[in-house]
This record gives sequence, structure tokens and C-alpha cells, in this order.
Amino acid sequence: MKTSHQKAPLGQPRQAYDEPLWWGLFSAGGVCFAVVLPAVILFIGLLLPLGLLPAEALGHERASRLLFSLPGVLFIGAAVCLPLFHAAHRLRHGLFDLSLGQDTRNKWLMYGLASLLSLLALALVIVGWLR
Repeated sequence: MKTSHQKAPLGQPRQAYDEPLWWGLFSAGGVCFAVVLPAVILFIGLLLPLGLLPAEALGHERASRLLFSLPGVLFIGAAVCLPLFHAAHRLRHGLFDLSLGQDTRNKWLMYGLASLLSLLALALVIVGWLR
């Protein structure tokens, strides 16, 4: 298996590698897991139920306006889609380490599933936006 740091023979074009793309999505999803999701859990899971935030802070009307706006779509992209790619990357490399399946097939399966679930999440937000 050829790695990205090996040189192509003289006169032949270098093979393009997609691994930097997946590592970028993996790291962005990891940052999202570490920064964005704890803040969401803090506000929605603790402060709001304990009454430390006003109940109307995330009432139905306000939450709908926030979610079905451009910042809401970006938030869904950050809070749902990026962690999906983070998980897909971990699962793919876990399967590789356990020598389960072919890496190419696992890559298509894991990243394809993350892509489909991301598109589904964004489509649901866009459908709500157009309502």
C-alpha cells in the first residue's frame, strides 16, 4: 500500500490522496464534540431545566426561528454533520486495525453513511425552513 509521503517514479504523475479531507473532517468533528456539544448540553440539558434561563429563551417560536435560519443550518452542520464524520473516521480506522473488511470498502461505507445522514439532517432543516 502506497502512502502519501512516498514519491512517484520519475516522469509519472503523483497519485492524489483523499486522506487529508477525511482527517480535516475528523478533526473538525472532534473540535465540535469538545466545544460545541458540551455548551449545548449545558444550556439545554442543565441551565434551562433548572430554571437558570428564562423558559421563553428556547420556546417553540424562538427555537424555530433560530433553527430554520442560516445560523441554524450552520449550527446543524457543526453539531450533527461534523461529529458524524468524526465517528465515521474512528470506525473506519477501527475496522482497519481489527483487519475487518477491505479498507476501500470500509471507507466508502463509513463516509458514505456519514454523508447520507448529514444530507438527511440538513434536508430536514431546509424542509422546515421552507415551511
